[in-house]
Amino acid sequence: MNLQYVKRFATAAALSLMLVIAGCGGGGQPAGNAANSANAAEKTAGNNEAVNAKQPLRIQTSFYPIYEFTKQVAGDLATVELLVPGGVEPHDWEPSPQDIRKLTESDLLIVNGAGMESWLEQVEASASGGKPEIIETSEGITLMEGGEEEEHGHDEEHAAEEEHADGDEHDADHAADHDADHEAEAGEAAHDSDHDHGHDHGGLDPHVWLSPALAVQEVRNIEAALAKADPENAANYKQNADAYVAQLEQLDQDFANAFANAKRKDFITQHAAFGYLAQEYGLTQVPIAGLSPDQEPSAVQMTEIVKFAKEHQVKTIFFETLVSSKVAETIAREIGAKTAVLNPIEGLTAEDEAAGRDYLSLMRQNLEALKAALNE
Repeated sequence: MNLQYVKRFATAAALSLMLVIAGCGGGGQPAGNAANSANAAEKTAGNNEAVNAKQPLRIQTSFYPIYEFTKQVAGDLATVELLVPGGVEPHDWEPSPQDIRKLTESDLLIVNGAGMESWLEQVEASASGGKPEIIETSEGITLMEGGEEEEHGHDEEHAAEEEHADGDEHDADHAADHDADHEAEAGEAAHDSDHDHGHDHGGLDPHVWLSPALAVQEVRNIEAALAKADPENAANYKQNADAYVAQLEQLDQDFANAFANAKRKDFITQHAAFGYLAQEYGLTQVPIAGLSPDQEPSAVQMTEIVKFAKEHQVKTIFFETLVSSKVAETIAREIGAKTAVLNPIEGLTAEDEAAGRDYLSLMRQNLEALKAALNE
């Protein structure tokens, strides 16, 4: 019994030794296995090259509405980042050296343009190797001169007053006062421009995103830029853009319907950000200050605004997020009016972010605020 067990053990050991010797005799690896390993390595290298070739676009965007529009078009096909942090007034922001370095490592920098991003020259001076390519979303949009809409609105108001005056002497005096005020205001504007600390928009109004109709054009410009930079995904970018444009077009229609039969057409706001919106829907923006939200109105401007508000029985003075509401509150107290927010959507506050608000929902808040004020 024990002898038979020993024989079986010896036979098994011999067979195992033969297999080991056979394996070693092949140079440490059988020829077939070596070929398979080489094929696997080649396949892995090819896959890595494919992955590298399909890296998503790296996109930087200047401030919130441009970020939102770009994200809507890009979806998950690109990496989209926002330069101006939430809660920061974009007129006051300047890129840090770290921001400049980040920009030069990106494929695209998407901005509003029209003078909104006063720091673009710094980026252009630092760009190398064609990066980043700068895309201005306001390209192709007919831009308004700064103050053009509200001056036109004042002219219409005074023309209407004169038409119904029947030669009243008070209106003649009012017209004379208005001309004198304009001269004084021009002097103040020149003085303010000398102290504008880099917020000059080059005489153009950049706030095109506040008109839903013009926001559609900005989205289409972004779509075209992404399709050019990443043609393989052009159909996907178009599909995303189409879906978002449909929502913007509905918003545009809702604005048009809301103001078609409004009791009044003029509204007073903290700074001249709503010229395109007013022009699109037949309204008249009467700004307390100019295109920059930090600009303080002169005493002449304050007097003229108070006079206008009293004559037109304005009951709401609009202020905005991200900047002080002190001036709007002062005028409201002077005429016995209330204040309300009309949001230029230049950035999200912490409260906005916590509530999940976005461009569309904030524009609808603006719509409701204007509807209430223009039907008081």
